[in-house]
Amino acid sequence: MANQATSLTRIIKAAGYSYKGLAAVWRHEAAFRQELVVAMLAITLAIWLNVGAIARILLIGSVVLVLIVEILNSAIEAVIDRVGSEYHELSGRAKDMGAAAVLLAIVLALFVWGSILLQHFI
Repeated sequence: MANQATSLTRIIKAAGYSYKGLAAVWRHEAAFRQELVVAMLAITLAIWLNVGAIARILLIGSVVLVLIVEILNSAIEAVIDRVGSEYHELSGRAKDMGAAAVLLAIVLALFVWGSILLQHFI
């Protein structure tokens, strides 16, 4: 059944669904909680550093991207776990691909931070 909500009602409902998603990932995913703690520290450092606006956006954006990819990875894992607990090659592959996406996001964040900090302190 299609959602019949319009305008402000739709926005309010969407915000509620988003809140439920954030609460679920916080409650059920230890990796997200750990990454969020690191992200909060990194964002605080990015705000404190004396860098330009673009560098600050890159620093914060790269860290937020890790959180976004972790949420998507957790969603993939939840769907696969819902389908069944028995091992299936495609389920394992999907979970591995989600983990690889998180790893690539972390590597990107480290590269951005390393590049900007190296340039800032040299």
